[in-house]
Amino acid sequence: MTAPDDSRCPCLSGETYGACCGRFHAGLAAGGPHAATAEALMRSRYSAFAVGDAAYLRGTWHPSTRPDHLELDDVTWRRLDIVRVVAGGPFDEAGVVEFVAHYRSDAGMGQVHEVSRFVREDGRWFYVDGDQPG
Repeated sequence: MTAPDDSRCPCLSGETYGACCGRFHAGLAAGGPHAATAEALMRSRYSAFAVGDAAYLRGTWHPSTRPDHLELDDVTWRRLDIVRVVAGGPFDEAGVVEFVAHYRSDAGMGQVHEVSRFVREDGRWFYVDGDQPG
């Protein structure tokens, strides 16, 4: 499943998918642009879940924690709320993004609340891991 470039981006940035997260999804395979901040990577990873792009998710997962195989759940991602961002700017080497991602499945509505850790290596951000707060 993919999203048309002119559709609203799943990360709810207000941009179109092609101008927002879609350019990162397409860029990973083509050696194109990468997310400049940890938050931008978090948003693009959420959008990858929303459009079913497991290759992008694996490609932006740090090699030290990346799973060998990634099976995506059969859910419809509805909304991403960024709760807080600590560092993770274009000149930082690490960052934290806390988010709540809302979804709908056959079992009903749910959410994922996570505090995610990111590192920047060779100018590129990677997701390392995350914990559920509380």
